[in-house]
Amino acid sequence: MTAEILEEIAVTLSELEDSAKIRGLIDKALAQRVPVAEIIEEGLRKGLDLVGKKYENGVFFLAELLYAGSIMNDALQMLRSNLDLKGVEPKGVVVLGTVRGDMHDIGKNIFKMFAIASGFEVHDLGVDVEPETFVDKLRETKAEILGLSSLLTTTLWEIKNVIEKLNKAGMRDGVKVLIGGNAVTKDFAREVGADEVALDAVEGVKICRRWVGK
Repeated sequence: MTAEILEEIAVTLSELEDSAKIRGLIDKALAQRVPVAEIIEEGLRKGLDLVGKKYENGVFFLAELLYAGSIMNDALQMLRSNLDLKGVEPKGVVVLGTVRGDMHDIGKNIFKMFAIASGFEVHDLGVDVEPETFVDKLRETKAEILGLSSLLTTTLWEIKNVIEKLNKAGMRDGVKVLIGGNAVTKDFAREVGADEVALDAVEGVKICRRWVGK
């Protein structure tokens, strides 16, 4: 039953059905006691992967991608209300954003939701963020962790630009840099001097919890 409802969520999203239908399926999954993490990773995330493949194959265009993103964001807002944040011990501070030149935010938003649910204070700078803006926010918040997202191969080197700015500001040693997005790899992380790569939101939060020791 669990696999069936998750597959239905994925297919429904990939076909760009309206948010109301997605919400109905999520309600059904929650009633079946399907964990929120599974709904996100095996249902919504899988559906977005299907949307991405349709885009790559020329079936969908930018308008469809943006619409899929809006459906996803509606679903995440609904699921967030089902994550119990009460009594969660504060764990640390994260500055988060998508690098300059990249407008994608779905993966970033999923990570943000899981991080907040795990007790992190998250400062989300949004998309297309200038390197200096990351540095300024880290200085302002005294955050221990910087999360950088890049979905496009053309914006990968913006990650290196941000890390270089941290080095010039004398702040690199005090900040752990976590990178994520379809374009990043562990080899690339080593090349640019990032501390870790998160292949999905759940792994990213586990990494952050390990860094702060909680």
